[in-house]
Amino acid sequence: MTVIDATNSRVGRLSSVIAKRALLGEKIDLVNCEKAVLTGKKHTIFANYRKKKERGNPLKGPFLSMMPDRFVRRIIRGMVPYKQEKGRKAFKNIMCYIGIPTKLRSEKIEKVKEVNIINSNSINYISIEDICKEIKG
Repeated sequence: MTVIDATNSRVGRLSSVIAKRALLGEKIDLVNCEKAVLTGKKHTIFANYRKKKERGNPLKGPFLSMMPDRFVRRIIRGMVPYKQEKGRKAFKNIMCYIGIPTKLRSEKIEKVKEVNIINSNSINYISIEDICKEIKG
């Protein structure tokens, strides 16, 4: 079992790393999902998610998750072939958490260095927590 910290990590690149590891059979727990970031201008990101929320029938979907852990898990699902058997197995091995749960505090927490926002040239980014607050209204 691997515990990965998502603090200041670009969520798309982190998701692809996690998806590859899960497809190889690794069990992954992702902590601090609310501190992961999405790059881009704030008003553009908010406008895109507002449009996604307003699209469709409120009773039939599409539904956007307003919890940061579920929001990140849904992004990871896009990187896994979840309609196939191997993708379903891999997706079940991925768990996302807000903060660090007490059962994982004793585990060694790993950080994926190549996905850190500090290593990139992008100055425009926003945390997943802020996006979820904006979706709620």
